Amino acid sequence: MKTSVNKFLLTLILMSLFVLAACGGGETGEDDNGNQATEEEDRIYTIDDFNQVKTHEDGAEAIDGGVLNFGLVSDTAFEGTLNFNFYTGNPDVEIINWFDESLLAIDENYAYTQDGAATFEVDEDEGSMTFTIRDNVNWHDGEPVTAEDWLFSYEVIGHPDYDGIRYGSMFTIIEGMEAYNNEEADTISGIEVLDEKTLKITYDQFTPSLLASGVWAYAMPKHLFEDIPVADMSSHDLVRRNPVGMGPFKVDSIVPGESVTYVKNEDYWRGEPNLDGVTLRVVNPNVVVQSLRNGQIDLVNQFPADQYPENAEMSNVEFLASIDTAYTYIGFKLGTWDEEEREVVMDPDAKMADVELRRAMWHAVDNQTVGDRFYNGLRWNATTLIPPSHPDYHDETIEAPLYDVELANTILDEAGYEDVTGDGYREDPEGNELVINFASMSGGDTAEPLARYYIQSWDAIGLNVQLVEGRLMEFNNFYDRVEADDAAIDIYQGAWGVGSDVDPTGLYGRNAGFNYTRYASERNDELLAEGLSEEAFDESYRQDVYSEWQEYMVENIPAFPTLYRARLVAVNDRVQNYAVNFQAGHDIYRYELAVTQEDANAAE
Repeated sequence: MKTSVNKFLLTLILMSLFVLAACGGGETGEDDNGNQATEEEDRIYTIDDFNQVKTHEDGAEAIDGGVLNFGLVSDTAFEGTLNFNFYTGNPDVEIINWFDESLLAIDENYAYTQDGAATFEVDEDEGSMTFTIRDNVNWHDGEPVTAEDWLFSYEVIGHPDYDGIRYGSMFTIIEGMEAYNNEEADTISGIEVLDEKTLKITYDQFTPSLLASGVWAYAMPKHLFEDIPVADMSSHDLVRRNPVGMGPFKVDSIVPGESVTYVKNEDYWRGEPNLDGVTLRVVNPNVVVQSLRNGQIDLVNQFPADQYPENAEMSNVEFLASIDTAYTYIGFKLGTWDEEEREVVMDPDAKMADVELRRAMWHAVDNQTVGDRFYNGLRWNATTLIPPSHPDYHDETIEAPLYDVELANTILDEAGYEDVTGDGYREDPEGNELVINFASMSGGDTAEPLARYYIQSWDAIGLNVQLVEGRLMEFNNFYDRVEADDAAIDIYQGAWGVGSDVDPTGLYGRNAGFNYTRYASERNDELLAEGLSEEAFDESYRQDVYSEWQEYMVENIPAFPTLYRARLVAVNDRVQNYAVNFQAGHDIYRYELAVTQEDANAAE
């Protein structure tokens, strides 16, 4: 084996990566070895260093109107599928959130409240929820949002011609939904329109998730979509160019992939927005700092954590942060998706089928050091697939594999992965050449060096891991190929937003299209079902179930989480009433955004 040589190479690449991650201004000095270092490179930040809501210490008053400039940080164009029922990528939902919204509000614990555009009543004995849409909730064209509109979104997603990815456990538990999806019924028997503003949904299985963001709470304007074939909706102008919502701002114009201009919705149900409008534009991570410094943009959806240390004292912005409901991870391709049956099919002969190979690869990477050195503590070692954004369910006591190269080598040796040919790389237990094809996304200063770090880490234990086609993939292409189970991909580095409800079925269930690892097992099915059972209305029972599920996934490793992260945003000084997460827990809503002057402040 070439382990000792690889360790030396790994040390060199780590040194070079850490220099890249910490480059920039700052006071310099010498460390104990006489090497030059910056203050930013040495400082480790924590989530506790930041507020979640924009403060107003200068006492400035908001002006009437004004246009806010929002930066969507991305190195690629947005796809432009601008409807909650059809979008797939986070860039598109960032655009949607300005002009459309959920009918149900949530609090800081992600439980539904009565503060949204619709209120609700629960009948646990009957297994139903009845929703009432407020009388003053209207679409942007002035038509009222009705119970028929809400039902229509369920009919579209449940339709056999639906080409999106939403149809899953959130829908199949509704009485009559599967019969409708299988074309055995023309209607969904479990959804009733009681009157123009009242909708009742009855469930075959009433679960605790239904009270915590487990209801599909996004309506579609039926009067606009009803004559469009379901198969054609996702490509229609009402989704791509002229979307209509019920939110505080209306879409005025779109430059596909580049920008969106919004004007205020004077008829917004919470009240007339303070701003006249919003201009959203895609901002490359490489120029986000310059755009903030010169006042071209007022705020960003997410500031690159690797660029924060050298810009922490930017004079014209305030940095806010919260624990993100997301994590990055390494996923192993273990099967395929059966579109007809809409379920995962495991492949026992998949290249990554051996859990010991997957376990060794987890032990080979030092994620805590990656978080400290690449992101100065703003990302940190992840242990389980339920992140600490859900503190009642994240089990921090679980002992996940930690960085241990010696143990990784031992695991591979004992599993029969040996260097038969003497070329420094291990063959599989049958003596066949083992080349592991790794897909990773482009984006930001650290994307390529981080991917190279993982490759070099696996190289250090004798595994020949290569980037697919020798390069990083842009966002849309990456997820298209991962979702399509491209045979050229064996492992991939992805990221998941877990949403408000802790239930992981939508990402790791047998019938979840988002289960990109294509892993399924009877025990996984059982645990996920227990988390949605009647017994799980007892919070302590549900916590125990999800602790066991986290432990189970740590043992079986269809994917391993790499980093939890802070969601870091930068907000220009002229902006008021901005929260990292607009939710009832902050008592701040998007329509309350305001500015104190016409133009953004530039940095001194």
